[in-house]
Parts: sequence; C-alpha cells; structure tokens
Amino acid sequence: MNTAGTLPGHGALMDAIYRRQKHIYDATRKYYLFGRDRLIAGMHVRPGQRVLELGCGTGRNLALIGRRWSGARLFGLDISREMLDHAQAKLGTRALLAVGDATSFDTAALFGEDGFDHIVLSYALSMIPDWRGTIVHAAGQLAPGGQLHIVDFGDLTTMPRPLAMLLRRWLDLFHVAPRDNMETVAARIAAENGLWLGQEHGPLRYYRRLILKRR
Repeated sequence: MNTAGTLPGHGALMDAIYRRQKHIYDATRKYYLFGRDRLIAGMHVRPGQRVLELGCGTGRNLALIGRRWSGARLFGLDISREMLDHAQAKLGTRALLAVGDATSFDTAALFGEDGFDHIVLSYALSMIPDWRGTIVHAAGQLAPGGQLHIVDFGDLTTMPRPLAMLLRRWLDLFHVAPRDNMETVAARIAAENGLWLGQEHGPLRYYRRLILKRR
C-alpha cells in the first residue's frame, strides 16, 4: 500500500470516525447504502481494464468487482489509513491501494498509471467537502472511452418529509450530507468536458446513479 505524503484535517477526521467503525462497517452499511451492487453489475469491465475506486473504504466494492469481472486490474484510494489497512487485509495482492485525496491525487505517482478505464465513487461524494472538485478531477483521469461511475444518496424529494428529515439528521452524525444538486453539477461538468452523461434514480429518490463517459 502506498502511504506517501501526509493528509491532515479531513484525513484525520475520517480516521477518527472509522478507527472503530471499520470492523462493523460492511455489516451495518448494507442496510442503507443501496445501489452499490447495481452499479457493479452494470460496469461491464473487460479483462485487463483498470478499475479505480475513490474512497474505497474497507475494499468491499473492489472485492465484488474482482469477483464479478474476472481479469479486472483493481486500484483503490482513500484518505483514511484506518480504512485502507482494513481493505489491504481483505484484498491482499488483488488490488493496489494508496492513501490520497480524491480531489488532487496523482495517478502516475501513486499507481504508475496514466489513466483508468473505470473510476468508481460509491457513497463517497456525500462525505467529501470539495465533492465538485472530486468529480472534475476524477473525470480528468479517465482513459479514452473510460467511465466514471457514481452512486450516492439522492435528493430524497419523493420520500415522506418526516422520514427524509430524520435520515438527514442521522447522516449528519457521521459527517454525511446528500448532495441535492449533484445532477446539475454533473451535467455542467459533462458539458464542459465533452463527456456523455447517463443517470437514474432509485425508489423514493433515495439514491442516484450517474455515469460520465469519455467519448
């Protein structure tokens, strides 16, 4: 695992949150982080293609991608060393992992790669302060024909209002905030960078999936 450099501030906050939670993270998050498996099933990764997950956490998604798409080359980035230690123990040599900031990582320095065929952001943007910058930077790391896959909380607009308010308050305890205007921001980024954009919503607009593809 590449741990070059220091990540004060947000990295320290994430380490504090996940130092204990990492052991129960996967068991608890399966009850409310919906849409992740749907994203993985629709990726269509060819053997030899490079897959990078930003905010890879415990390595849960990378492990599933490796099983679902045989021959994929797996890479993971996270700002929390606590989570990456857990992911490394799970993935072993199946993935190359690095500590880094999703808004400014250097693919060549961290991974020795000049671009990726698939980049995944799974419930990460709702925890990253500069989430707009993360989308822009990730899109810039796509190889020709590459795809940026995003799944995260939706705007909750068709959910009963009391339930939506309760969910937002609960998520705030973990420094999680649904990005209500994510579609608008993604559409602008796609237009400015000549990317194709596809999107869909889960039931009650609880979650959303976006795909930005380099033409």
